[in-house]
Amino acid sequence: MKGTRFPAVDGLRVIAAVAVVISQVGLHTHAPFAGVVSRLDVGWAIFCALSGFLLYRPHVLAWFSGTLPPLTLPYLRSRALRILPTLLVAVLLSIAFVPHPATTYLRWAALTPLPFYLLLPGLGRLLTGYERPTRRSVRWRLLVLVALTVLGPVWMAVVTATDNPAAGLWLPGYLGWYAVGMGMALWQVARATGRLGPSTLDTLTRIPGTLWGIAIALLLIAATPIAGPYDHSTPTPAQALVKSLLYTLAVACALFPVLTPTASTVRVLGGRPAQVAAPLAYGVVVYQFVVLGLLDGPFAVQLPLTLLAAGTLAAISYRLLERPLGKKRPTAKTESSATSPSSSAAR
Repeated sequence: MKGTRFPAVDGLRVIAAVAVVISQVGLHTHAPFAGVVSRLDVGWAIFCALSGFLLYRPHVLAWFSGTLPPLTLPYLRSRALRILPTLLVAVLLSIAFVPHPATTYLRWAALTPLPFYLLLPGLGRLLTGYERPTRRSVRWRLLVLVALTVLGPVWMAVVTATDNPAAGLWLPGYLGWYAVGMGMALWQVARATGRLGPSTLDTLTRIPGTLWGIAIALLLIAATPIAGPYDHSTPTPAQALVKSLLYTLAVACALFPVLTPTASTVRVLGGRPAQVAAPLAYGVVVYQFVVLGLLDGPFAVQLPLTLLAAGTLAAISYRLLERPLGKKRPTAKTESSATSPSSSAAR
């Protein structure tokens, strides 16, 4: 398993970033195809699932190899250096230059992943400890993670029914998306090491186009009123549940083919353009809030300008801030000095 890399993840990360930008520009303008544009905020769910996959996988590898899990403090330091400096720069730029600072949106961008990052070391130990990684123990943990995917839709329905929209930003509302990635990390390692035998899931990895077609179909369903309004208006509890559930299923279909990608999948999602753009994805998502605070005009004008300006800021930030700090970040080593090959991809 050492040396394993998931090149198609790069392209999926870029797609998620562009989708988030399109949806945010749509919220600021009268976008055409408002339903489809608004549902591209599914990019947030893709980011969550990718984080769950890449950050939980080292725990699974340690469990299967009989070594100790990743050290908590180096892991937390790495996450902090990856997220907080860029976010701080964006906040300062917003306060300095934006007439109505986008600090609220930036706070959302920070608060969504941070609780999961803090919870992951304990959750990783809970789900990989106490017994050997047999086929039975792997299946039991997969069932737990599948159960967690249901938590998000139910939580969103409950907080909507109780008129508590602020609670919709709490971790339970998004934990299901992280659980999708975590479950796939466990399945991928278990399948690669023979803890799980062949199944229908192996066939699905060989037909990525079908799974991506299903993901698109699910988003088109979500683009109808069944999943609620297209802006920040309050949905009904049923709409909140349906939207979260459709996003969970769509993300699962989008992510699964990149675990054991076909050659064509690697060419499309793991080529040189994706490799260059992937490190900028986080910066694009963060800096877009600053750019949108400075722009005005129709969707067709704001979208390319936002992508260009946010991409430029992200490239500068990556070159001068993120990459230098990344060289100082500790690698995700286990306590026995075993290194997970996917830890660098999580950056």
